[in-house]
Amino acid sequence: MDATDLRDKTPDQLRDELVTLKKEAFNLRFQAATGALENPARIRQVRRDVARVKTILNEKAAAAAGEE
Repeated sequence: MDATDLRDKTPDQLRDELVTLKKEAFNLRFQAATGALENPARIRQVRRDVARVKTILNEKAAAAAGEE
C-alpha cells in the first residue's frame, strides 16, 4: 500500500480501510498463535499499513482543523 494512493481517498474510505486492516491483523495474530501462519512478514506489513492510514487520517484532520 502506497501513501500517495491513501492520500487520494476520503476520510470515510480511510476508516473503512483501517477496519479491514485491523481485522486482517487480528486474523494474522490468531494464525500465528495456532501455528498456521504461512507468511510471517505479512504481520509487519499490515501493522505498517495501519500506521500509514492513521497518519494520513490525522493529517487530513489537522488540515481540516487548520482551515476553520
